[in-house]
Amino acid sequence: MEKAILIRFGEIFLKGKNKYVFENLLSHNILQALKEYKLRLTKISGRYIVTEYEDFYETEIMEKISHVFGVHSISPCFVVKTLKQNIEDCIKGIKIDTDTFKVDVKRADKFFPIQSTEFAAMMGGVILDSQPNLKVNLRNPETTVFIEIREDGNTYIYSSIIKAVGGMPVGSSGGGLLLLSGGIDSPVAGYLMSKRGMPIQAIHFHSFPYTSELAKDKVITLAKIISEYTGNIKIHIVPFTKIQEAIHKNCRPEFMITLMRRIMMRISERIAKQNNLKAIITGECLAQVASQTIESMTVTNAVIEDLPVLRPLIAMDKEDIIEISKKINTYETSILPYEDCCTVFLPEHPVIKPRMDKVLKEEIRLNVEELIAEAMANIEVVETNEE
Repeated sequence: MEKAILIRFGEIFLKGKNKYVFENLLSHNILQALKEYKLRLTKISGRYIVTEYEDFYETEIMEKISHVFGVHSISPCFVVKTLKQNIEDCIKGIKIDTDTFKVDVKRADKFFPIQSTEFAAMMGGVILDSQPNLKVNLRNPETTVFIEIREDGNTYIYSSIIKAVGGMPVGSSGGGLLLLSGGIDSPVAGYLMSKRGMPIQAIHFHSFPYTSELAKDKVITLAKIISEYTGNIKIHIVPFTKIQEAIHKNCRPEFMITLMRRIMMRISERIAKQNNLKAIITGECLAQVASQTIESMTVTNAVIEDLPVLRPLIAMDKEDIIEISKKINTYETSILPYEDCCTVFLPEHPVIKPRMDKVLKEEIRLNVEELIAEAMANIEVVETNEE
């Protein structure tokens, strides 16, 4: 009898003839998440099995696996060679802390001579013999003991199923560049796009000395937190001070945010293309703030030449976004009081329904290309896997 961790994956089974590509990618991502541990990962039909690890690290290992996109659920289990006596001996040692239980048998190995229903009844009897205080409840048991008799000659026995993050393996879609501001929304947006298989890099616009180094450190910390799910994140930190000063000096204050966003999008698309990324990701949510009206987003999008702009939060309520941010542990960092560049020179009454003709009339007062070139020449790059 050996301890193991049973890993189930979700949507991958829908991929038909290409399924092996997704399975191989998932196994690679699992091993990357577990690279600090000595263990063995093997594949059986529809499952991965982790074995040969130290018991002391089991909880840590399961936690890391549960954060790998593409993993649907996991179970700590016992593995025995498929013989009736082996299974019975293992079942005798299982302690059930609830009042009711049932046994569920899945007999994938049709060479095993006992039918599933009959064998479940037999093993239920074994449990009752060793724990006579228990009662069988087939409809609504408090505990279910699962016995999976698999084609690899092994039987897997467990009594808990732990939900994982699901989604698709990171790397199964083209990459995206996340506008990471330091607020609540953008880390959640990056998390959700990676959940659909998209590897991400991040871009952050930093306005020192108007915003502190602590604001930049906050963004790096947020990237490190979501990298537990997404894998390593390269962060492009763009100096934005001169651009904001130029807008503040030359343009009407109510257009400050709109003009900032248009230049941010131009820079983001160029960096995305330089890094062979296929999309831009924002944390925008419709009607949440002045820059997130349909009119504002239309004017902002107009500067994008080729790439799609993905807005995974566009129709979500703020409460739903906060709930996800708490689940992925970004919330407490996001609410730290270190303001980002969007709070610099913030107008009292920003335009919420900008007209393109008026925006262009303001923008022509700027040497946009010169400002962009200088900012891009001074980008700082940080990676979350750097020590």
